[in-house]
Amino acid sequence: MDNKIIAIILVIIAIIIGGAYVTSHSDDNIVTIGYLPSDHDSALFVAHAQGEYANHGIHTKLVQFNNGGDLMTAMASGDVEVGYVGITPVLSSIEKGVPVKIISAAQTEGSGIVVSPSSGIHSASDLSGKKIATPGEASIQHMLLQYYLKQNGMSLSDLKVAPMKVPSMNDALKTNKIDGIITFEPYVTTAVDNGNEVLVKSGEILPNHPCCVVVASDDYLGRHPDETVKLLEIHANATKFINDKIADDDTDDVVGLLPADIISNKDIEEDSLESFPFISGLNESFKKDVKDFMNLEVELGILKKPISDDKLYWEGSK
Repeated sequence: MDNKIIAIILVIIAIIIGGAYVTSHSDDNIVTIGYLPSDHDSALFVAHAQGEYANHGIHTKLVQFNNGGDLMTAMASGDVEVGYVGITPVLSSIEKGVPVKIISAAQTEGSGIVVSPSSGIHSASDLSGKKIATPGEASIQHMLLQYYLKQNGMSLSDLKVAPMKVPSMNDALKTNKIDGIITFEPYVTTAVDNGNEVLVKSGEILPNHPCCVVVASDDYLGRHPDETVKLLEIHANATKFINDKIADDDTDDVVGLLPADIISNKDIEEDSLESFPFISGLNESFKKDVKDFMNLEVELGILKKPISDDKLYWEGSK
């Protein structure tokens, strides 16, 4: 073969290999973070808007999901490395062998059952035969509805339960396509502002229950332990920023950092942010709450048995 042709082939091969290396190297420097369109994930939104990830040398790609089940499916396939997501789909995924760990708490409570004034629902027993929308069977809201019904001698079979994208729920309430919803903030506060009524808040169903947590894939934790520590620091700082603003009655600064697609009204958003606790870290009190929550899910048949701490939590987060 002509030496010139050989040289050209070698150059082409080098370019292809080099391009593949650059692509792989570039992708390895980007952490894909999944989230839901919820105020529960405000620490993520605040940190991103303030440029804290970039300030720590972390390049992020934020991806929105309709519900926690979809987000955990993406983590199982490797499409998402870090997630802000409800505890229920996380526990179910870990039980099924999805290689992820909880690295921090994000918040507690922050959901509620809201009914339309024309539904005739004024108590738990009135839910019988009514059509109630949830974010999906894998969601913590679905689990809370199931528990609320059990508390009142009922079950999901007594209702017409339908999965629905959370941003669509309030429109469905307005048009009487459904009788009620169980959803997360800011959609609970938004629904009330639209003239609907809160039947019960999640903190009344199960006081101080864990809700959203921050999780990371085992693969990401293994490859980026130092970066994970930075992510935790960023999350803690953003959580403190939010809590300080709430304490100072200055949530306007927080609202200005949230994504436009979840803000229907500035005043509603401020009320929503003040309606549930934001937390970070993995202290023993939170772990106890998770353990109690797991035992309840076992009782409801959502989990087969409680999951041990070594399978739940990242050791590097201690």
